[in-house]
Amino acid sequence: MKRILITGAKSYIGMAFEKYLGQWPEEYQVDTIDMVDENWAKKEFSGYDAVFHVAGIAHADVGHVSETVKQRYYRINTDLTLETARKAKSEGVRQFIFMSSMIVYGGCTEKFITVKTTPKPANFYGDSKWQADKKLQEMNQSGFHVVVLRPPMIYGKNSKGNYSELAKLACMLPIFPKVKNRRSMLYVGNLCAFVKLMIDNKESGVFFPQNREYSNTSELVKLIARERGHKIYIVPGFGWTIRLLTHFPGKIGRMCQKAFGDSVYDFSMSTYKMRYQIYGLAESVYLTER
Repeated sequence: MKRILITGAKSYIGMAFEKYLGQWPEEYQVDTIDMVDENWAKKEFSGYDAVFHVAGIAHADVGHVSETVKQRYYRINTDLTLETARKAKSEGVRQFIFMSSMIVYGGCTEKFITVKTTPKPANFYGDSKWQADKKLQEMNQSGFHVVVLRPPMIYGKNSKGNYSELAKLACMLPIFPKVKNRRSMLYVGNLCAFVKLMIDNKESGVFFPQNREYSNTSELVKLIARERGHKIYIVPGFGWTIRLLTHFPGKIGRMCQKAFGDSVYDFSMSTYKMRYQIYGLAESVYLTER
């Protein structure tokens, strides 16, 4: 039986993964630990085969924040991650899995990310992830396997973030602009399948899991509206307006770029020797919205 410790109790991804592994109670023992105070450091890590570190501050509006808030991101997303990894290594854990993010490429001019693309964070949130990401890679060695995951937007039932905001629009608006964009996304069910394979195969390295198809914002809105029983019309002719708005400074530009811009991984980066992309886009939206 494999013993797995999830650091970040009640996190969306952590709870989803714990529930997923519950399908095999005879093969996996899963424990979780809260990281909100210093008591986590008293937890004995020895005896665990893998630590899945999902604790961190999620993405928020980074337009105008204080220096104190910025430092909190680094303290949790960078420093706490490295402290946890060092503790795991010193106490004999063989594998450490870290949830980095596609956000580490946020400042790159190219929106089609390949293996040759060098990470370039656009803000302190992305940089706090990137600092932990690259320092963890330096800890990877034969006796301590480090897995760094850089997933795109993760979504699923009761998820928060960009998907939930788009879903609100999908069931409120009578019309929505038709756009020709491409976005990499990752359904939480596919993510759980991938993390399980990382543990089963004792992997190490940097990985880029994503769905087996790109999403298009207009088509995604249409799928969500259909599942919610809301009639919405996808209307062409707004392309020039959207392109203009994506170049606006400040929050409006950032929001339009997120919703209507391109942001994709080359599919070749996301292939794996075993199947993890179990759910297609349409099925994943159905499961999310049902």
